[in-house]
Amino acid sequence: MSDNNHLCLLGLIFLSSLLTGVSGVDETHVFISSGEDVRLPCNNALQDCTSNTWLYNNRFRDSAAVELIHLGRNNKDIERHERLSLGSDCSLNIRNISTEDYGSYTCRQYVNHTRLTPDALVNLHVLHVSSSHTEISSGLSVTLFCRLYSYPRVSCDDWIRSERIHLFWVNQAGVKSDSRYQISSSSDHCIISLNKTLLNEDHNREWRCEVTERDQVKTSVTYTVKSSAEAGSTTSVIPVHSTHSQDPSTTNTHTIKGTSSLSSSHQCFTAALRYCFLLKSVSRYNEFLSEDIKRWSKRNH
Repeated sequence: MSDNNHLCLLGLIFLSSLLTGVSGVDETHVFISSGEDVRLPCNNALQDCTSNTWLYNNRFRDSAAVELIHLGRNNKDIERHERLSLGSDCSLNIRNISTEDYGSYTCRQYVNHTRLTPDALVNLHVLHVSSSHTEISSGLSVTLFCRLYSYPRVSCDDWIRSERIHLFWVNQAGVKSDSRYQISSSSDHCIISLNKTLLNEDHNREWRCEVTERDQVKTSVTYTVKSSAEAGSTTSVIPVHSTHSQDPSTTNTHTIKGTSSLSSSHQCFTAALRYCFLLKSVSRYNEFLSEDIKRWSKRNH
């Protein structure tokens, strides 16, 4: 076998080892709306949850990892321990999710003080809607902000392109566009805002913010305006109410086992083929160059 073929084979072996290393990854993404309860699965759990430890690390904020559950028991030294509980399947249950809860959760197993691998990683993404006004009246211009708390150090545009994550505002008829309101978005953060001027007939009207992944609704938040006339006032006050919903036809989690994505494996394989092709091309070029030098040498001697 030639040296170039050896190099090509080594390149393929190296890339294969990279892919094999990734195959140990067990990563789950969970989408949830603020205010809801969530269950984070532990995909490497043993039968006995006393070997189970849950860690929280919002690595996007440069914060240190926090131990939430230690060998099956709640860590009562943390502020939110009352909202946490361990399921019978060693899953982590969190009540009343807030925007502070987004980040990475790791389920880790210890047996006889020995850490088992691999870890099970869960990335929690939180959808939250807020209003520019707490109490609003007819004729007032109001802005609703819908934000997905996730990967703040990564451009939302990049995440949209790679994972096909999208945020939408839709009216109660499910229409994504309406002449009455304007929608704007930010590329730095996954946030989309809806601006509208309220009318009297907006009583009980709904606007819903949805987050979709690969065209599947993961979670949504619905805002409903309710008018309640105050005594002695001719202006009706319209407080904003928020409700949450899940699309029953989809799940709010997806799991990646093995390679992080099929496309990344394909890219690595394609890169290996290109590498081999380049080596062969250089080899053929050197052969042609050598032949040209020999012919030139014969003509001049």
